[in-house]
Amino acid sequence: MSLKTKLMDDLKASMKNGDKVRLSVVRNIQSNMKYREIEERTKAADPADKRTPEQKDDDLILSVVKTLVKQRKDSIEQFKAGNRQDLVDQESAELKCLESYLPQQMGKEQLEAIVAKIIASTGASSAKDMGNVMKAVLAETKGAADGKMVSELVKAKLQ
Repeated sequence: MSLKTKLMDDLKASMKNGDKVRLSVVRNIQSNMKYREIEERTKAADPADKRTPEQKDDDLILSVVKTLVKQRKDSIEQFKAGNRQDLVDQESAELKCLESYLPQQMGKEQLEAIVAKIIASTGASSAKDMGNVMKAVLAETKGAADGKMVSELVKAKLQ
């Protein structure tokens, strides 16, 4: 099932069940998706892009969800610093819903193996090559790895 279909099903189910948190999260995702779709239309289409429309939609949704997850994590830190437990609880509930749309996250061992393989295949040897390695690792993991963890691993391997 595509992520777009899953979002629509979750929207309907949350409306029927009265799940206000999930309803809010799904609507937020859809709103951000529409904004990104408009943004994408203004860019020139890449003729080398061979993805189907469904794959493009799923990639767009994953990108939006990752952005929203990062925003929620940052908000939680800020609210904890400001002693606002009520807002921390609200953001945590939304974060849990958002994370249900992300693929299963890779473990550190799996990620280390991928990083080592890509460093070997690209011939990267210094911190100057970090951008190329990061791009290749993130492309291979397709949303199943945290960018911050990937960055730390690549940085450690290239020093």
